[in-house]
Amino acid sequence: MKKLKHYFAMRFNWTTGLTCFCFAVVAGVYSARFYRSIQLEIVLILGLLSMLTTRRRQIIWTTLMILFGLSLGLWRGGQFQQSFAGYEQIYGKKVIITAQAKSDGVYDDKQQLEFDIGDIVVAEEDLSLPGKMTVSGFGAPAVTRGDIVQVEGKVYKTLGGKVGRVSFAQIEVLNHTNSIVEQVRQRFVAGMYNALPEPAASFGLGLLIGQRSTLPKDVDQDLRNVGLVHIVAVSGYNLTILVLFSRRLLEKHSKYQATLLSGLLIVGFLLITGFSASIVRAAIVSVLSLWAWYCGRNIKPLLLIGLAATMTGLGSPLYIWFDIGWYLSFLAFFGILVLSPLLIKRYSKSSKLLEYKQLVSDTFSAQVMTVPIIMFIFAKISVVGFLVNLVVVPLVPFAMLFSFIAGLAGTIVPTVSGLLALPAKILLVAILDLAQLFAQIPHALTIAKINITGMIICYAVVVAFCIILHQKTKGLRDIIDEEKDLF
Repeated sequence: MKKLKHYFAMRFNWTTGLTCFCFAVVAGVYSARFYRSIQLEIVLILGLLSMLTTRRRQIIWTTLMILFGLSLGLWRGGQFQQSFAGYEQIYGKKVIITAQAKSDGVYDDKQQLEFDIGDIVVAEEDLSLPGKMTVSGFGAPAVTRGDIVQVEGKVYKTLGGKVGRVSFAQIEVLNHTNSIVEQVRQRFVAGMYNALPEPAASFGLGLLIGQRSTLPKDVDQDLRNVGLVHIVAVSGYNLTILVLFSRRLLEKHSKYQATLLSGLLIVGFLLITGFSASIVRAAIVSVLSLWAWYCGRNIKPLLLIGLAATMTGLGSPLYIWFDIGWYLSFLAFFGILVLSPLLIKRYSKSSKLLEYKQLVSDTFSAQVMTVPIIMFIFAKISVVGFLVNLVVVPLVPFAMLFSFIAGLAGTIVPTVSGLLALPAKILLVAILDLAQLFAQIPHALTIAKINITGMIICYAVVVAFCIILHQKTKGLRDIIDEEKDLF
């Protein structure tokens, strides 16, 4: 038995195999959307035939891992397609839907109450459907996340992360939520508005819990124009700040307590913000990183990316099929954990100003990885985004802390909350003024469109550049750095 274990250890790199397995799962899930009739037996036969052409055991075992991953991804994608196919029966039809509200209702420019729904049931068609839809309409004066609602209207097919939309719907709240988490969230939101004026209050909520729906449209557009919209999205950046804070607070006293507090913060953040693609990815990465830190182990960046992508993709193939936020999240993640360390290793000759160099490198790498897909999907790019992020991103942890204090003060001691919220007001207004200033620069948001071929070429160049840098920085085996921000 010992000889057998030694044989496999010498012949097969399990880290490489597991990484290949993870990315094969993602490829399999993605392929299942377009090739529903593909047979797993064909994949296995082709793989086995390819293995017969080589005697190198490393290649054989890696091929087996890839085949297993592809098979698992195709199976999961095909299984999910069966439940997702129910949408084809209701597109273009007027139906009555019973669902759970996944976001608070906000009035749009047409004075319709707009919110997202999930856990969708169409009784007349006997359908229980996955995914989320956007609803806008009249009837109920207010809808809170977690409420059970009845929606009557015509369902339209949409692009992106939502699988459908119902406009000009008749909305009725069947049951209000009694969740303790929702009650705490609503009280905190009310406390934030007690302590801070608009738009600082909505901006603070965006930083803390990713609530963008209440941001004034001009503020939201300014943030888009200068490439700062990610700081008010539900992203890994917000979660990472919380986890790093808890670790630094307790790690000198007890590693167990630091891990436990970080874990509780992750669970609480998920419950408060919801299960969007980026935050689920960030939560998985944070949990894996905490486990590795607690056990004194290292995780290779590509393996970490692969594990997070596999878990989210298997959990909901809709992320891989439709959610652009999922792709942006992982591409930025790749830039920060793979490209950025390579750049620092290659071009930073001294440790002076290392934190600032890392900030510059991380910001640059994240933008390099996300710009091609943004140009392909949205046909727009912020030419001032890099500079503005360098100035604003270091201020975000302080803005989050001050905003939390302001919201807490508005909830507990509203009479003096204005005074306690003064630091938050000053910093939040300063960031918004800076965003507005740069957004007014002519062509701050420039039209720039590329086709899918151009996007693939861009990413091929980046990957080739990473391989070249890896070869030039011999011995580089970077792991996740506990100081690194995970977007």
